[in-house]
Amino acid sequence: MCGRFVVGSSGAELVGVLRVDVIGDDLPATSYNVAPTDRVAIVLDSAKTEPPTRRLEAARWGLVPAWAKDPGIGAKAINARAEEVEDKPMFRQALIARRAIVPASGYYEWKTEDGVKTPYYIHPADDVPLFFAGLYEWWKDPSKGRDDPSRWVLSFTIMTRDAVGQLGSIHDRMPLLIDADYADVWLDPTTENVGDLLDATIDAAPTLVDGLLMREVGPAVGNVRNNGPELIAPLP
Repeated sequence: MCGRFVVGSSGAELVGVLRVDVIGDDLPATSYNVAPTDRVAIVLDSAKTEPPTRRLEAARWGLVPAWAKDPGIGAKAINARAEEVEDKPMFRQALIARRAIVPASGYYEWKTEDGVKTPYYIHPADDVPLFFAGLYEWWKDPSKGRDDPSRWVLSFTIMTRDAVGQLGSIHDRMPLLIDADYADVWLDPTTENVGDLLDATIDAAPTLVDGLLMREVGPAVGNVRNNGPELIAPLP
């Protein structure tokens, strides 16, 4: 699974990589300890225009479907198993037309041995962002007025798959990774054969693992109140 990650790049740095057309207001600052329900910048293609407009928008981590009574349900939907999303009511419609990319500098995973959990930081060998395959939804807060800009809540989930290669030694799941060159295909909201698209994305992900490094880090990352570059520093 993916329960904490790092966003060390600003929105402006991502515009060129993913060819973003519109940058949303109030994008979150960099974070070394993104936790569920936090806001981060995601990339999506809005189908309200022709051709679709690529947007960089702030979104809440934890998918809140349109039919939800309140946003609390999102805390249980921070991850979506790629093998199951086509059959899950929570994710099915988002997979069809609301796919996203979640840029990150790296992520944390905990290895459990003899009941002891040890955190690791997993990141690219070079200074390029990781791209997680994601799904997004818009939820309308019925308690707020039509003119209230906070009435609409944008949320997302990070898709996961079976861990492969060296990552399997830490945890049995990993985020579903996307290559920057594949971004246009994944984000296109007009794609009809989403099952084939998902299968191709899952099959391609293992090739992106070879460029990742992992190192043990300190236990401070386990506290969501801690947030700073020292969290990803190698142990002395």
